[in-house]
Amino acid sequence: MRLVLLGPPGAGKGTQARLLTAKSDVVHVSAGDLLRQAVADGSELGQKAKSIMAQGSLVPDGVVTGIIEERLRRPDCVSGYILDGFPRTLRQAETLSDVLRHLQAPLDWVISVEVSEDDLVRRLAGRRICRACGAMFHVDTKPPTQHGICDSCGDQLFQRDDDKEDTIRHRLRVYREQTEPLIAYYNTMGLLRRINGQGTIEEIAQRIHQALGDG
Repeated sequence: MRLVLLGPPGAGKGTQARLLTAKSDVVHVSAGDLLRQAVADGSELGQKAKSIMAQGSLVPDGVVTGIIEERLRRPDCVSGYILDGFPRTLRQAETLSDVLRHLQAPLDWVISVEVSEDDLVRRLAGRRICRACGAMFHVDTKPPTQHGICDSCGDQLFQRDDDKEDTIRHRLRVYREQTEPLIAYYNTMGLLRRINGQGTIEEIAQRIHQALGDG
């Protein structure tokens, strides 16, 4: 199975990717994790990304695509993979199609996890993170026992700047402008499956399995 997971910030793509890989002989390929690892490893592409990010700029499509291509060429991807966080733009999607044609390993499916903007804002704006141990809480769905205090280590919880409502709505606008065109692109190719991303993690996972024909 070769699959792309699309969805706005807060849609739960990473969670669903991990659930899918736990039940299948496939690899979870997270663009964000790969980028951070490339920077930490000091690879040629990682060094390019680091210098660009240090300037506060977005990493160019060519660098991100190069890191993804390197990962997809590894032996553990032969049996399949789930791409999470890539592609983000139409240009990236077109380049990915070229790469996969060269590898003779085209995509099987593209899952679009769709959630209303108001629900996404509630999900993201409610997140709180421990400064010391990184444990995550949510003011509505997973509140700490003591307000503002981590259950695990007793340190202070905080809200990330990119989890504040104004920032979230800006991120969602960027997603609509840059990433939603991919839905039409993959729909034209006959690969797209739309999934209702509202509900519990288990309900969403079941919908994905049904869309893939194994639910």
